Amino acid sequence: MQITDGKTQIVTVDGILDLGERDAYILGIPPLVLVFAAVTVIGWLVLNRTTFGRRTVAVGGNAEAARLAGIDVRRQRLYLYLLSGLCCGIAAFMLIVLAGSGQNTNGNLYELDAIAAAIIGGTLLSGGRGTIVGSVLGVLVFTTITNIFALNNLETAVQQIAKGAIIVAAVLVQRRTASTT
Repeated sequence: MQITDGKTQIVTVDGILDLGERDAYILGIPPLVLVFAAVTVIGWLVLNRTTFGRRTVAVGGNAEAARLAGIDVRRQRLYLYLLSGLCCGIAAFMLIVLAGSGQNTNGNLYELDAIAAAIIGGTLLSGGRGTIVGSVLGVLVFTTITNIFALNNLETAVQQIAKGAIIVAAVLVQRRTASTT
């Protein structure tokens, strides 16, 4: 915000703008969908087929047990924050391609959508359980819900309230199912 003086920055680089055009589609698929698919596949491979993934699941399930098992929990969390930042950068670039501009308020409240999608996909807020496939399915479901809201011309405030209610309901269902097992 300091660098841009709070002003919207218009993208003037044709190569970036071209990524959002229909001419850039590969086999009829937008490049941004391909980027999403690539990040998803790489994330799945890393989480399910590497030591890093096993350590991540261990730290997410029980950090103290992971520490006692010899995992450097602080370093693992640092790596996860770095990986999260990289994914946020990729998402920001994709948003800039879609919008053709960038401003300091792009992506506000997207964290609410991300949390809701993960919860709908079966990720526990308390940690220890969650999958990439479930999160992607949660994204698809939550995006569909958001599109239905937009098609019905619901105000943004009403949409946020509904999304919050969906999160609360999903958490309550998770707690209920966790307490019965």
